[in-house]
Amino acid sequence: MAWEIWLIPMGFAVGAVGTLVGAGGGFVLVPILIMLYPERSPELITSMSLAVVFFNAFSGTCAYARMKKIDYRSGVLFAVATVPGAILGALTTGLLPRRLFDGIFGGLLLALAVFLLVRRRRPTGEGDAPRPNGHTVRTLVDAEGGRYTFSFNPITGIVLSLVVGYMSSALGVGGGVIHVPALIRLLHFPAHIAAATSHFILTFTAMGATVVHIAAGVFSQGALATLCLAMGALVGAQLGAWISGRVHSSWIVRGLALALGSMGIRILLLAF
Repeated sequence: MAWEIWLIPMGFAVGAVGTLVGAGGGFVLVPILIMLYPERSPELITSMSLAVVFFNAFSGTCAYARMKKIDYRSGVLFAVATVPGAILGALTTGLLPRRLFDGIFGGLLLALAVFLLVRRRRPTGEGDAPRPNGHTVRTLVDAEGGRYTFSFNPITGIVLSLVVGYMSSALGVGGGVIHVPALIRLLHFPAHIAAATSHFILTFTAMGATVVHIAAGVFSQGALATLCLAMGALVGAQLGAWISGRVHSSWIVRGLALALGSMGIRILLLAF
């Protein structure tokens, strides 16, 4: 028990960073768990991470809801699409050998970092701009009066969400680390709205995958460590959301890319 207590501040840091960039913290937590528990299976690593991501996402969603930065209509639509993929991912995680799991995870993080840094952002659809065929326009006003207008193709979002749900659940990252870059670069969400909406979606994705892992009895080990990490993440998420409201959107994108790249390189070095 004494050793696990030290995981509470670690969970706090994971929750703060994950909520700041809207990724739920799984992309930070999985590499940490890989290094802390080299003997444990990918299935247990992902189940621990997803449980913590759920508490982190729930806490962050409450904070972002107070700031009125969540696009609920898009969030519900995409969340419904992610849940089937998340359940399937949770069921197939145990089929991956540990080394292959580490290699896929590290490569994915590095690819997402490059994607964020290299791909140029296109306009996000001002209110007086022509709307492409099939696109939906959203206008949000946050608690401080900030106005966000953007457009996206909902069909593209649903397909992406289904794939994100599977990949994120299979790798234990909850989905935000993949969904946020997709929302920003492919669906043209403003960075702050993408981070907040991603957290809302994460709550459902991580919950669905965690329920599957619990039903399968995966938590026969690691329950205490998961609880300590979750306790820290609940509080850290509030800090991350508070900082997010005071950081320029470009720094959120750059910070996410830097975190993804550094973690990806670290995991690949350990795997090979």
